[in-house]
Amino acid sequence: MNNKEEMKVSALRDGTVIDHIPSNKLMAVVNLLNLEHVNAPVTVGYNLKSKKMGKKSLIKIANRFFTDEEINQLSVVSPNVTLSTIRNYEVVEKKQVKMPDDLLGIVHCANPKCITNNEPMKTLFHVVDKEKGILKCHYCEKEQYLETAKLI
Repeated sequence: MNNKEEMKVSALRDGTVIDHIPSNKLMAVVNLLNLEHVNAPVTVGYNLKSKKMGKKSLIKIANRFFTDEEINQLSVVSPNVTLSTIRNYEVVEKKQVKMPDDLLGIVHCANPKCITNNEPMKTLFHVVDKEKGILKCHYCEKEQYLETAKLI
C-alpha cells in the first residue's frame, strides 16, 4: 500500500531523535541545543500529524547523544518529549523526558537580591509543582513559573 500522505525522511544510522515536541516549543528546543552550530545532519519536522497530540514536531540529529544535564535542560523547555537513541539504524534506548525534582544551574533566579545573582555560584531550584511549572529557589525561596523563567 502506498500512502502518499506520509513524508519520507532518511534513516538515522547513529544519533538521537527528539519526538513529541509541542510545535510551539520547537524553536526553543532548537535554540537550547544550539542546533545552528551543529555540523552533522539535522532533520526538523514541524506541525506533523500526531494521534496523541494533534500536531507535534520532531528533531533528528546525526551522531549526537545527550548528557543527563542536557536532558534536564530539555525537560525545562519541553517536558514529556520522547528521546530515542539510535545506533546502527536501531533504537537502542527510548525514554520519556521528565522534569527532575531539582534543577541545578539551569534557570536564573528572578530575585535580584538572591545570592545566586550576586555571587559566583550555581542556582538550585526545587520543582514544587510539575503540573503548573512552579519552581522555588533553594537559597532565597522565591517562587517563579517555569514558563517565564530564563535559562542560564
